[in-house]
Amino acid sequence: MSVFFSAFAGLVEHLADLLTPLFHGSAAAAAIVLFTALVRLLVHPLSRAAARGQRARAELQPRIAELRKKHAKDPERLQKAVLELHAEEKVSPLSGCLPSLLQMPAFFLLYHLFSNSTIGGEANGLLGHQLFAAPLGGHWADALADGGAFGPAGLVYLGLFALVAAVAAFNVRRTRRMMTKNPVAASGDGGEQVPGLGAVNKVMPFMSFFTLVSVAVVPLAAALYLVTSTTWSAVERAALYQ
Repeated sequence: MSVFFSAFAGLVEHLADLLTPLFHGSAAAAAIVLFTALVRLLVHPLSRAAARGQRARAELQPRIAELRKKHAKDPERLQKAVLELHAEEKVSPLSGCLPSLLQMPAFFLLYHLFSNSTIGGEANGLLGHQLFAAPLGGHWADALADGGAFGPAGLVYLGLFALVAAVAAFNVRRTRRMMTKNPVAASGDGGEQVPGLGAVNKVMPFMSFFTLVSVAVVPLAAALYLVTSTTWSAVERAALYQ
């Protein structure tokens, strides 16, 4: 496993070297943003499939409404019938979760790289890189202790917080507009297709706000991944879920 982490650390360093003429001291941060974009490109086909699945689920609503009437007094039979309908039409009610789940290894990889002083038994050279004045291996608490919220490093975090808040507000407004136009397509749950799925879909637009907490507590490199991925998701969903 240490060999794998060493290889990945070398990849980030190599990307940083390539980007140094453009980004200078923040080249490693730019490399992390580029890495995040590549990960999102890899899972984009799944995101498109999830969008198609949501449209397919919306088309099933008349048939699901009939099942509700038929099994109104038997919730367990209703749930089974709805799941059977999805299987028959080859529509997965959980397909929208796959893009997020498949990104988790990339996030934890960055978290690990920038949380350890050594990689493969050698000093972790990545910890010497910065985003402007903020070390990529540092945390918001470190920035507060060294200059405060409006110090050089603190301002970097304030910029990230502002971006995350803007993306979160955009997600909430877009979801509300979609629910006004088409409640079924926006929620994606169509009732109780899967227990708890409707609640998850309603909470999803607010997840960007929870990212604020993550950005504050994880190493800055991992926070960059979260901010980049969250922004990508907002743009992607706006394009796919019209």
